[in-house]
Amino acid sequence: MQDGRAPRIKNRAPAAIQVTAEQLLRDAQERQESQFRAPKQRVEDFEELHEYRGRKREEFEKRIRQTRGSIKEWLQYANWEASQGEYARSRSVFERALDVDPRSVQLWLSYTEMELKGRNVQHSRNLFDRAVTLLPRVDQLWYKYVYLEELLQNVPGARQVFERWMAWEPDDKAWQAYIKLEQRYNELDRASAIYERWVAVRPEPRVWVKWGKFEEERSRLDKAREVFQTAVNFFGDNEESIEKAQAIFNAFAKMETRLKEYERARVIYKFALSHLPRSKSAALYAAYTKFEKQHGTKTTLESTVLGKRRIQYEDEVAQDGRNYDVWFDYSRLEEGALKDLREEGATGEEKEAAIGRVREVYERAVAQVPPGSEKKHWRRYIFLWLNYALFEELETKDFARARQVYQTAIKLVPHKQFTFAKLWLLYARFEIRRLDLPAARKILGAAIGMCPKEALFKGYIQLEFDLREFDRVRMLYEKYLEFDPSNSPAWIKYAEVETQLEDFSRTRAIFELGVSQPQLSMPELLWKAYIDFETEEGEREKARSLYERLLALSGHVKVWISYALFEATPLSLPRSEREEEDEDSDEIPMVEGDIGKAREVFDRAYKDLKSKGLKAERVALLESWKAFEETNGDEGDVAKVQGMFPIVSRKRKEDESGQVVEDWDMVFADDERESNPTSFKFLQMAHEWAKRSKAGGATAPSSLFTGASQSAPSQAERQAKGDAESDVASSDEE
Repeated sequence: MQDGRAPRIKNRAPAAIQVTAEQLLRDAQERQESQFRAPKQRVEDFEELHEYRGRKREEFEKRIRQTRGSIKEWLQYANWEASQGEYARSRSVFERALDVDPRSVQLWLSYTEMELKGRNVQHSRNLFDRAVTLLPRVDQLWYKYVYLEELLQNVPGARQVFERWMAWEPDDKAWQAYIKLEQRYNELDRASAIYERWVAVRPEPRVWVKWGKFEEERSRLDKAREVFQTAVNFFGDNEESIEKAQAIFNAFAKMETRLKEYERARVIYKFALSHLPRSKSAALYAAYTKFEKQHGTKTTLESTVLGKRRIQYEDEVAQDGRNYDVWFDYSRLEEGALKDLREEGATGEEKEAAIGRVREVYERAVAQVPPGSEKKHWRRYIFLWLNYALFEELETKDFARARQVYQTAIKLVPHKQFTFAKLWLLYARFEIRRLDLPAARKILGAAIGMCPKEALFKGYIQLEFDLREFDRVRMLYEKYLEFDPSNSPAWIKYAEVETQLEDFSRTRAIFELGVSQPQLSMPELLWKAYIDFETEEGEREKARSLYERLLALSGHVKVWISYALFEATPLSLPRSEREEEDEDSDEIPMVEGDIGKAREVFDRAYKDLKSKGLKAERVALLESWKAFEETNGDEGDVAKVQGMFPIVSRKRKEDESGQVVEDWDMVFADDERESNPTSFKFLQMAHEWAKRSKAGGATAPSSLFTGASQSAPSQAERQAKGDAESDVASSDEE
C-alpha cells in the first residue's frame, strides 16, 4: 500500500461464513443514528398561548431585522400570523414587506392567497387591483385576477379586467385567454370582435389564420373568406409580403379544400406560387403537391411535381453553379415540360413561356464558364452549348439563333490551347442540313487551319467521302499526312480509299510512301495492310518481296511464321491475268501454294533465330512448324521437327546479391552437336542402346532430346511470349 497500489491477496479461497447483500443492508440500517427531532410543545391554557405567540413574534422580528431584504422571512412571518388567525397582524406584516419590495410578485400572490383563505374576497380584489396597477406587465397577476372574478361568477368584472389588460397590448396568450372566456359563455360575436382588435394590434399571419379558423368553426364561411381576403389585401402582392404570408395562403387553400371548393383552392395556390421565387416556396409547393395528388388531374399533378423539382435544382445550382450535371438535368426537365405541353395541345402563349424557360436555363448554364484553361474542366461544359444549339435547331426551329449559339461557343473556346472537334463537326453538319455546303467547308477549313486535330481530319474526310467528293478526300488525306506523317492508320485509310476507287497504282504508291517514313506509330499495321493488299490482288512475288523487306527490317519470329504460311496458302490469280479469263464466271481461279518453299522459309527462320541466339523465339517457330507439318506433311516430317525441340533443364547460379537461385534453361540438339561433338556422339550411342533395350522388353529411358522435348514447349512458350511482345513486327496472326 505504500506505493499506492492495492494490496496483494494471498488467500483467494472462499470464506467459511458467507455474508449476503441483504445482511449487509440490514446491518447498515441498524447502525444508522436517528435524526434529531425537536420536542413537541403542548399549549394547555391561554397564558401559555400568549407566551408562545410573544416568543415567536420576537424571533420573527429579530430575523427580519437581521435580513430585512429576505422576502422568505417576511412570508414565513405573515403566514404564521395568518395561521394563528391574526389576519390584522398578517396584513400588517405583508404591508411592511411591500414597503421593503413592492415589485415582488411572490409577495403579492402570497398576500392575495392569504386573504382568499380567510374568505376576504374584497380585500383580495383590492390587492389584485393594486398589484396590476403597479405591475401591469406581469401576466401571472392578471391571470389570477381574472380567475378570481370568473370563480365568483362575476363575468362582467372578468371582462372589465381583460379590457384593462388588453389596453397594455399583452402577448398572444392573453388575447387567446380573453377569447376563450367569451367562448365559454357563448359570446361568439364578442370573440370575433376581440380577434379583430387582436389583428389590429399584432397583424401577423398566425393571428389571421386563427381568426379565419375561428370563423370557419362557427360556420360563418363568408366571414372566414372575408378574413382571409382582408389578410391577403393587407400584406399586398409584392414578393417579400407574400413570402411572409405563406401561412395565410396555405390555410386559406386548405379551408377551401375542406369545403370541397377545389378550384378556389387551386387558384389560391397558383396565385401565391406565381408571386414567390422557387427557392422560397418549398413548403407551399409541398402542400400544393399533396393537394394535387388528392384532388387534381394528371396534368395538374405533373405541373406540381415539375415545380417542386425546379425548386430542388435551383437549390443545387445555388450551392454550386459549376455543377454541370445539375444543369443537364435542369435543362432536360424544362425540355420535357415543353414536350408535354405540345402533346397536350397547349396555347401559343404557354408554349412560348416554356421555350423561354428552357432558354433561360441554358443561358444561365453556359454563363458558368469553367475556371482555368485545362481541357478536363471544359469537357462537360461544352456539351451545354451543343445541347443548346440542338434545342434551337430541332425544337424551336430558330436556325439563326442556333447558328449564333455555335458561333458564340467557338469564340469562347481557347483554341490555341485546346479545341473540341465535336463542336466544329456539329456546326458544319448543321450548315449542311441548312443546305449551305460552302459554309460547312469554310468552318472545317478554319478549324483545321486554326487547330489541326486528328478527329477534325477524320470528320472532314468522312463528310467529303459521303458527298462523293473524292478529289477533296485525296487533298484532305494529303493535308492529314502532312500534319502527322507517323500515323499508320491514316496511311491505311488513304490506301483503302484508293483501293475502293480501283486506282491500284496510287494505292501501292501510298503504301510505299508510308513504309518509307522514318517514324511510324504502329508500323506493323501498315506493313500488314500492304501485304494483305498484295495478297488480295494475287501478287505473290510482290508480297514475297514485302516479306523479305520486312524481315530485313525486323526479323521477328511472327514475321517468319506469317511468311512461311503465306508460301503455302493458295492465292487468287493476279488481277491482270484474272481479267483475261472468262468474265462470265463468278468464281475466281486460285493458284496453289508451294509447301516446299514454306519449309524453306521455316528452315531459314530457324537458322536466323539460331544465329541470333533467340531460344524462346526458336521454340515458338518450332511449334508453328510442327502444326504446319501435321497438316501438310507426313509422320517423318513431324518427327524431324519434333526432334529439333529442346530439353528444359534447371541450372543453379548466383545472382547479384550472392544467393543461389534456380533458373530454367533450354538445350537444343543442334547446338549441342556443334559445341560438344564428343558428348553428342556419346548421347547418340546411348540413344541407340535405349532403342535396343526397349525392343528387348527392358524399360529404359528414351532419347535425351526426343523424350524431354514433350515438356519443353510449355516453358518455352512462356519465355517466348514475354520476349516476343516487346518486339515490333507483323504477321497474319495480328
